[in-house]
Order: sequence, then C-alpha cells, then structure tokens
Amino acid sequence: MQEFKDKTAVVTGAASGIGRAMCEVFAEAGMKIVMADVEEPLLEEARSALADQGFDVCAVPTDVSEPGQVDALAARAKEQYGGVHVLCNNAGVFTGGLAWEVPVKEYDWLLRVNVWGVINGIRAFVPMMLEQDCEAHIVNTASMAAVTTMPYVGAYHMTKHAVLALSESLYHEVTLSGAKLKVSVLCPEEVSTRIGSAERNRPEELTEHGRYEESPERAAVFEAMKALEEGGVAPRVLAQRTLAGIREERFYILAEDKWREAANTRLEDVRQGRNPTFAPPV
Repeated sequence: MQEFKDKTAVVTGAASGIGRAMCEVFAEAGMKIVMADVEEPLLEEARSALADQGFDVCAVPTDVSEPGQVDALAARAKEQYGGVHVLCNNAGVFTGGLAWEVPVKEYDWLLRVNVWGVINGIRAFVPMMLEQDCEAHIVNTASMAAVTTMPYVGAYHMTKHAVLALSESLYHEVTLSGAKLKVSVLCPEEVSTRIGSAERNRPEELTEHGRYEESPERAAVFEAMKALEEGGVAPRVLAQRTLAGIREERFYILAEDKWREAANTRLEDVRQGRNPTFAPPV
C-alpha cells in the first residue's frame, strides 16, 4: 500500500504508547482513524488531541478480549467510514516472574488480551477486508520477545510467540488465496510505554489478592519495566517503522539492534539442535 489519504485505520491499544503514536502517524499520512482502547478517559483524551488538530477520528471503547466488543468495533468502523484499510491489533499487557509463581489468573489475563485480542481482531475484520477486494493491511503487534526467550518473563514471551505464529499462518493463507490483503507482525524492542503498569486495567475477576510473597526475580522484572517508561525507544519511532513496513509490504517489522543478535542466537540454537543459549540483549 502506497497511498494512505482518505483511507481508514483501526488501532487497538490506541489510548497510549505505540497505539497512540500509530494513530498520530497514520492521521498525518491522511488517514481516517478509529481508536479503540479499554481505558476510556485516556482514549477520549487521545481522540480529542487528534481531533483538535483537524484529523478525522473517532473513539470506540473496546475490550479486545471480548469478541462481541471487537465485532462491534468492526461494525462501527464500517458504519462510520465505509470500510477498513489498515488494522493494527496492538493492545497488549505484561507480567513477569518465575514461570511457576505467576498466578493462573495472570496467565489467563495475558492470554485473553495478547492472544485472544489478536484472534478476535482477525475474526472480526478479515472477512470485511477480503470482501472489500482492495488494498488492505493487518499489523499484529508482537514483540522481539516473540523471536527470543528470556528468564522471568516466560508468560509474556509465550503470548508473543503465539501472535507471531498466528500472524505467519495468516500471511500464508491470504497469500495463497491471492487476496489483496497483506499482513505484518511488529516486533518492538524496549519502548517508552506504560505496559509495565498494565495491571491498572486488569479486571477484578482476573486479579489475585494476597496470593503469595513475590520473588526477587519478579520484583526485578517490574523494576526494569518501570525504568523503560522513560528510557526506552520513543513510541513514534515504532509507529513510523510500522508505516514503512506497510508501504514495503514487509512481514517482519523487527528491531535492528542487540535484540536481532539475541534472536539470531536463538535461531542458530534451533538450526543446530543445541540447548538454548542464554543471550540477553544487553
């Protein structure tokens, strides 16, 4: 896709971080924007900021873990703008800790948002985008965690590996069908977002109170994530990288730094059938 003017983009996780930056960059490219997020006050603030700049934008409060709400998002986008040309399944949450200490409810929360959020987006939007029979593009946000594995964040890595696998399969399916729909997977490195405090939006039924005494490993992970809120890559960099990936019809939108080295080490482990190498991207 080379022309973006007057086309429509739907972005989940749009109230902050990478999602909000995507909306800004897409709007600047001339697109109409449908912003979706579970955090309603922040979503309205983000919508208002874009609208005040003269951009054509609407906001649809959406819990991506609920298929009915994602179906409603797709229906609203079609009703408002007639169709969808870019879909960014971007909403995501995080947790950390030893694999055996992470509570079942936290595993469930990550799977619902990080994995089912993408599944629900694909099921709700792909039929519409295929029926349009015009250039369209889906970007699923995974992570460089999808092409690496590290200790103390296994639950998060697991969900992002799932997003990558599903995205690769979707790529093959639409390519073999000859569809005009293209697919990319965005794999960010450390980014200055609030994903480390994502539990602010966790439903009460998926929260375990007084479950255990947290390990030093879990505490260290969250301390590191807090530091990233200020010290990571700017979200706009990822949004611009995404736009370039769509233009180039590039499936893998990857970091080009130490994370690629860590990913290559893992690939070599698989190629040689050797045990996993501990190769942190530092």
